[in-house]
Amino acid sequence: MKRIAIIDGHPDPDPARFGHALVSAYAHGAKEAGHQVREIRLAGQDIPILQSRRQWMEEDLPASVKPGQDAIKWAQHIVFFYPLWMGDMPALLKAFIEQAYRPGFALDYGEEGDRKMPKKLLTGRSARLVVTMGMPAIFYRAYFASHSVRSFKRNILALTGVDPVATSLIGNVDGSAKHRERWLKKMIDHGANGD
Repeated sequence: MKRIAIIDGHPDPDPARFGHALVSAYAHGAKEAGHQVREIRLAGQDIPILQSRRQWMEEDLPASVKPGQDAIKWAQHIVFFYPLWMGDMPALLKAFIEQAYRPGFALDYGEEGDRKMPKKLLTGRSARLVVTMGMPAIFYRAYFASHSVRSFKRNILALTGVDPVATSLIGNVDGSAKHRERWLKKMIDHGANGD
């Protein structure tokens, strides 16, 4: 059994959002299979953006980010759910990641930043990115080359030691009820498998 942290990065707290239903389906499948689960929902949280390197390196972590950071540190597997907005993750999720992945948590820069390459502090963890979008997922893969998802995997997760990272790209979210039910079932299965 695994310890699983679920980060719901949809900024709209409306429970009717399909992304929230996907989170609930994954969590249900994981819990039913005996995994330990911590759910962090970012909607409605006051997560300030970082405006300088000094803030990132020296200022205290905002209280709103601490539970998410604790869940990531505790987890063996991390699942990020978010909608594709303007070709990337929503600003709220980006702000959370920038705040949570501070020096000493995700990367160790050594004394006075003496390392050329920081030490990865999140090794031994795996992840899944579940990204919803209005366009067909195949179009996002073929035309946009999944650029923001590849960036998240390489520049945030791999850089900090999280590997392997699986993806679920869910297109046409406003499509048929049958399409949505199929994806909810897949999320239950992923949760049960802890992947």
